[in-house]
Amino acid sequence: MNFLKSVLIIVGLLTVCGLSINAVIQQEDGGGNGAKANSLDKDRSVAESYRVKALPMPENLEFAGEKVPLKDPDVYERMDRELLVNTYWQSNALLLMKRASKFFPIIEPILKEEGVPDDFKYLAVIESGLTQAVSPAKAVGFWQILEGTGKEYGLEINANVDERYHIEKSTRVAADYLKKAKARFGSWTLAAASYNAGQYGVDKQLDRQKVEEYYDLLLGEETGRYVFRIVALKEIMNNPEKYGFDYTKEDLYEYIPVKKVKVDTAVTDFPDFAKKFGINYKILKIHNPWLRDDHLKNSTRKLYYIDIPEKGFYPEVK
Repeated sequence: MNFLKSVLIIVGLLTVCGLSINAVIQQEDGGGNGAKANSLDKDRSVAESYRVKALPMPENLEFAGEKVPLKDPDVYERMDRELLVNTYWQSNALLLMKRASKFFPIIEPILKEEGVPDDFKYLAVIESGLTQAVSPAKAVGFWQILEGTGKEYGLEINANVDERYHIEKSTRVAADYLKKAKARFGSWTLAAASYNAGQYGVDKQLDRQKVEEYYDLLLGEETGRYVFRIVALKEIMNNPEKYGFDYTKEDLYEYIPVKKVKVDTAVTDFPDFAKKFGINYKILKIHNPWLRDDHLKNSTRKLYYIDIPEKGFYPEVK
């Protein structure tokens, strides 16, 4: 026992001495190898695994056939900003590309039929991200239409039905507004700017600043960036590989064909109504977000068309 005690005492003394010596060494070298490693980690460049590249400015950028005057240094810088911001906000840009595959087939033929340039589909992209968004100002839907504007252009808006959420009808309202703005300003670019600032607001600034073009105007932050954002997303979404986006057709969201069912009576229960067509209430509302309740009053016997997805896209509801 005495021998064992002696051994334990010696080991303890050696351990204490070792710790003390190690502490002294760490104090002298600023914390030892661990501190040096931490210091190296803090100074390590992220460039080893991640690169942020300046973007070459594309030549001949245009919106609705109207050229972006890139020789103007201010225009160049503002365009560069939007290309950088939207290219390097990768998750958002990729989501927009996925949604565009699903919703552009609905929007494009309406714009063509209405005589509005195809580029205006990108206006819907920057307005709502191709979602049924509601702004702080209570602008609603893909085209962010205010209640007063919607009613002025013939949309039904009440607690039961809000056609600002109706993609086809709201696209036609937006097209009508833009055609009137083009007739007023003589420019699709100014028509696009007026969608954000209002026709009166754009007219006032043109008169006040004594210029005729959007790119010559000094505007507030939002309207000043508005057309540049549209052009940037048009460029990026049309040239995804050029801007580093890698996906296949299978990665994109699928456009789902629908059949239109006529309804000219009240509907007391949309969940039951949906089951008659082999879908559930959730699917019915996804395709008809303009139906704002689980029933339809329709005391006037108005004719509505309700979109029902074609069979095979959703599991049959039993």
